[in-house]
Amino acid sequence: MAQPATQIVNEKQTYTYEAMFLISQAVASDLNSVVEHINEILHRGHATLLAMRKWDERRLAYEIKGQKRGLYILAYFTTVGENIAHIERDCNLSEKILRAMILRCDHMTKDQIEAADDRKGLEVEAKLRSERAASPAASAAVVTEASSDEGDETSN
Repeated sequence: MAQPATQIVNEKQTYTYEAMFLISQAVASDLNSVVEHINEILHRGHATLLAMRKWDERRLAYEIKGQKRGLYILAYFTTVGENIAHIERDCNLSEKILRAMILRCDHMTKDQIEAADDRKGLEVEAKLRSERAASPAASAAVVTEASSDEGDETSN
């Protein structure tokens, strides 16, 4: 009697990916919500976030949606290859993300990816940006009040 054929289980391969997200300056003022938004997109794509950090903030080579400057956020994550299309679609539909580029990350070791993680630094910068966004409103009120006082003195 013949032995039963061994069934080959079709397990889906998980890969490590590197994603670069371009965020506008206006949206970057609330950096905490941007980081949460990226985390939500990756979660919906069944990805496991390994590392995330701010890469750079610079002038763009050309305007994108009226923006001349942008903030780049670099993220490393693992997921099944077929989920990348869903993540890219969510990025393209997002109003917070100007552009996103996702590549396989076979060139880095797990230790290198862990060394690139700066989520704590992102939290600190998000706090500083929110404080900075709140303070110009207060200082603008002081400047407006001071300029109206100067106008009163010159009319006397």
